[in-house]
Amino acid sequence: MVLPLVPWPASVVPLDDVVPTVEPAKHGETLRTDPHLHAEGYRLRIDDSGVLIESSTPAGEFYARQTLAQLAAAGPLPGIEIRDEPRFAHRGIMLDVARHFHPVSTVEAVIRRASALKLNTLHLHLSDDQGWRLALASHPELTEAGSGTAVGGDEGGFYTRDDWQRILDAASAHHMTVVPEFDLPGHTHAIGLSHPELVADPAPSPHLEGPPPPKHEPYTGIAVGFSSLRADAPGLEPFLRDVLTELAALTPGPYLHVGGDEALGTDPADYRAMVSLITRLAAETGKTAVAWHEAGVADLPRGTIGQYWGYRDGSAPECAEWVEKTRRFVDNGGRIILSPADAIYLDMKPHADHPLGLTWANGPTSIERSYDWDPGTVIPGLAEDAILGVEACLWSETVRTLDDIEQLILPRIGAAAEAAWSRPAGTPERTVESFRERMPSH
Repeated sequence: MVLPLVPWPASVVPLDDVVPTVEPAKHGETLRTDPHLHAEGYRLRIDDSGVLIESSTPAGEFYARQTLAQLAAAGPLPGIEIRDEPRFAHRGIMLDVARHFHPVSTVEAVIRRASALKLNTLHLHLSDDQGWRLALASHPELTEAGSGTAVGGDEGGFYTRDDWQRILDAASAHHMTVVPEFDLPGHTHAIGLSHPELVADPAPSPHLEGPPPPKHEPYTGIAVGFSSLRADAPGLEPFLRDVLTELAALTPGPYLHVGGDEALGTDPADYRAMVSLITRLAAETGKTAVAWHEAGVADLPRGTIGQYWGYRDGSAPECAEWVEKTRRFVDNGGRIILSPADAIYLDMKPHADHPLGLTWANGPTSIERSYDWDPGTVIPGLAEDAILGVEACLWSETVRTLDDIEQLILPRIGAAAEAAWSRPAGTPERTVESFRERMPSH
């Protein structure tokens, strides 16, 4: 039986002994607590007596209601019983608010859309070469000097403390954890606008079409790899301790994301030393550090989480170095978040002539390609219990508005949601053909 559900539930049983459809207005709703259910799992039964939701936590009840809403959107409610729980604990979406700044109202809209697909994590990329987007009491100069512009010379912006609390409150109301990211030690040109003493001179990068941008001027392009902190800068450690400690204090939840990617002009020894320092300082706040897979070369606190952004076929030769660095997190007692760029980087064009998006991750990413992968096979030989979860990423080089966001994330965010929640790909319900049938009603 094909249901218009995203993600596909673990067990769906049509109830042939009751009326085939139920009219909610004529029947009551019953809630029950079952402590034996998975913390995010639920049972949903619809029959001629009404709707029964069983869960062990408010999150489970919330996800049951998302399924109920999906069923209602497709037509009359069927007589059915669903027993459902997620495959992975971390089911996320990343929104880049550094390349283009997005106001609180847009972030709230993304939270609503993502949580309706049972995603439970919002990763916010809060700093990059183009801007520093969160005001800190310890270092107000970061936003004063580094938040005014965006890609293409567009208007910048930043979140005040009240703005940040609004985002946290919206996430909590939708059972989502916020994972904040200050990207370090690369992607740090904006830091240099207020702290030139902490950053190295911009370095040549294969992604630049000309010379590196001046150290003292805002950067409004989209190239990467030219900026870095200085490993030998006096005052670097106190500065990093200040910003990471305040970020941890402002944000509930277990994680601090510290970046670690694309420091292409940084001396390898300096890179390893700075990543080791940054992740240690993050761990000293009581949080677990998360870093992009390049950081696997450093001496990391045990249990640091790695985020893999290589390609979905980790056995391909071009992925060998990425996979090796990713495995080091697991060897160090950590787990992995999978964000294969050629599947669930939502900023990739869905087709070649789409006006938004980029194509560097093996060209445009179609619905079929975004769906045709499985988390358990990306890193060859990686045990499933070493996978923390799945996270779709939306970088904002070409993304200015909520409409732009929706054009790029829908429907491919549904493919990421199914990969994160549902059975492995290839089982009868988990096919792209089934996905295409189920998504339009959603």
